[in-house]
Amino acid sequence: MVFSSLTFLLLFLPIFLALYFVVGNIHWRNGVLLIFSLLFYAWGEPVWILAMLFSTAVNYGCGLVIVKTKSSRKKKLVLALGIIISLSSLVYFKYSAFFVNSITTLFSLSFELPTLLLPIGISFYTFQILTYTIDVYRGDAPVQKNPLNLLLYVSCFPQLIAGPIVQYADIASSITDRESSMDDFSQGMRRFVVGLGKKVLIANICGEAVEALTASSGVSVAGAWLMTLLHALQIYFDFSAYSDMAIGIGRMIGFKYKENFNYPYIAHSITEFWRRWHMSLSGFFRKYVYIPLGGNRKGNGRTALNILIVWSLTGLWHGASWNFVLWGAYYGVLLLLEKFVFHKILEKTPKPIRHLITLVAVLFGWAIFYYTDTGSMINQISAMVGIGAELIDATTLTVLKKYSFFPLLAMILSMPILPAIKVQLEKKPWLEKTGNIVGTILLTLVLVLSLLFLVGESYNPFIYFRF
Repeated sequence: MVFSSLTFLLLFLPIFLALYFVVGNIHWRNGVLLIFSLLFYAWGEPVWILAMLFSTAVNYGCGLVIVKTKSSRKKKLVLALGIIISLSSLVYFKYSAFFVNSITTLFSLSFELPTLLLPIGISFYTFQILTYTIDVYRGDAPVQKNPLNLLLYVSCFPQLIAGPIVQYADIASSITDRESSMDDFSQGMRRFVVGLGKKVLIANICGEAVEALTASSGVSVAGAWLMTLLHALQIYFDFSAYSDMAIGIGRMIGFKYKENFNYPYIAHSITEFWRRWHMSLSGFFRKYVYIPLGGNRKGNGRTALNILIVWSLTGLWHGASWNFVLWGAYYGVLLLLEKFVFHKILEKTPKPIRHLITLVAVLFGWAIFYYTDTGSMINQISAMVGIGAELIDATTLTVLKKYSFFPLLAMILSMPILPAIKVQLEKKPWLEKTGNIVGTILLTLVLVLSLLFLVGESYNPFIYFRF
């Protein structure tokens, strides 16, 4: 089940909210939330609940043992056990075929391991359950003695499937003690509708245009750049839409999830881009991988190695394919060049030029990210730099004529124009009141249009579901 489906919007969510607010006690509300979360996850394939339950049970037990054990050595062993078991499940389902088949291909062996069906959201909930055990070990969060409360944290449906990655220490107290005011519900609903509009009215349409371009047998320079730009907009609005909807639903029921995107396409450097893009994932790798490896505390050589390790893992986290590994390494190298080679030059470079350089680098990154087939990736990048491709082709002209308005709208909305308008409106009470009325009307229109689009739309994937 996805947030942008009529089943979720017209059936699942209304029934859940009605039952959730009918029961007043927080324990009963947690019960309703847990049941609906498990139902939400089981909607596609119920058997995968077992993998999530197993991982939760293991780390629940590890947490209890860690707080009861006085020996520092035993604590580390238990922590290691929890991490290994949790990651083993992820590696088995997501990477076993990739690793085995890469080795057999390298040595020209005929054996091939079939790719396993990937449990939805396993990359996200595995990372979340790891934050629990690690935070308990570090003393950053109290141990959870109620296994159902821990299962609720892991399975909570607003952010279960595609994030944001919620660290246990950030919401430990909210699991058993949270409130939802009318203002929270209103703001949460507004945020949810914004996300729904970004997904249905922008990301889906950009995605259709991308498919129209990639269906063409030839690749032109203009077509390659247009396709990469459209994909960049699609993946931003797709994933940020899910984060908006997750944050919105969480806000309705009293959870305050952290922001996951902060207008990344206005960044003036690759470093700034990753401070704005998928911030929960960047935060996870920084806190639980980069800093434990030594961060930047052990000299430039070790810092460079740590950055490459983190970004190789970041790429691999996105998918079991060499293009994702290359994509992660690509950003690792860019960050190293920015930090150790070009930092002084960039400091003297005007912001508009730095912004343009960053965008171009990011677009090349999305070209690597998109194609799991190496040949298609090389053709795309070659066309982008003008090698072996005509300037423009008929398919590109057709797509430009059919979809020109939507990429333009997407580019405008990817910049913080609306927040800037809101700041100006807040300076005068009568303008703010008028703006709130206009905003409510526009959001209502977005909701209606989104529902109308969904009624007759067959193209409605969430890109990050495959991660």
